[in-house]
Amino acid sequence: MATRTKSKVQGEGDYEATRRYRARTEKFLAKGKVSKAAARAAPRTRQEAADMVAAEAAGKRRAKGEDPALRRRAKK
Repeated sequence: MATRTKSKVQGEGDYEATRRYRARTEKFLAKGKVSKAAARAAPRTRQEAADMVAAEAAGKRRAKGEDPALRRRAKK
């Protein structure tokens, strides 16, 4: 007879992975090194900057747009 293991939700509903991600993110933010990390991520050449702009534009073309409910809530 096979032993039963505890069921774990996987994929977008992986709660344990969410907890680990949030803990790491909070730890990173608490260190106060966000500006330094952003500076390291900045493009180093004009070509790299152009590539980043092109990648952002490609992502936006696939996006469905902003949720209109966000603007309605902000007006209240």
